[in-house]
Amino acid sequence: MTKSSRQLLLWSPRILGILVCVFLGLFAFDAFGGGKTVMHALPDFGVHAAPVIALLAIIAVSWRWEWVGGIVFTGLAFAYAFFARDHLSWLVAIAAPLLIVGLLFLWSWRHHRELRSTAG
Repeated sequence: MTKSSRQLLLWSPRILGILVCVFLGLFAFDAFGGGKTVMHALPDFGVHAAPVIALLAIIAVSWRWEWVGGIVFTGLAFAYAFFARDHLSWLVAIAAPLLIVGLLFLWSWRHHRELRSTAG
């Protein structure tokens, strides 16, 4: 494995995981629609942003233990696919990125020693 491919494998699940969180976090801003005042929309925003905050915490843990991110992201992808199975566009937009990040974390975990020993 070349140095650039090691770097890509090391960083891609982390960066893509954060990008997935940013994408999912955009949906939380729906709380501010519907003619609500900002003060009335803040609790709804917090409820919608909570899963994103939890995913960011998972990414933080996965920074060291990639298998955690692999299991959680892959599990969430399959759970979401089960509950949204009637909506193909939702599966492509939500479950697919979660699955990709989960698989990348698992792949990174599989090559953990090689990546960490030569990542510098």
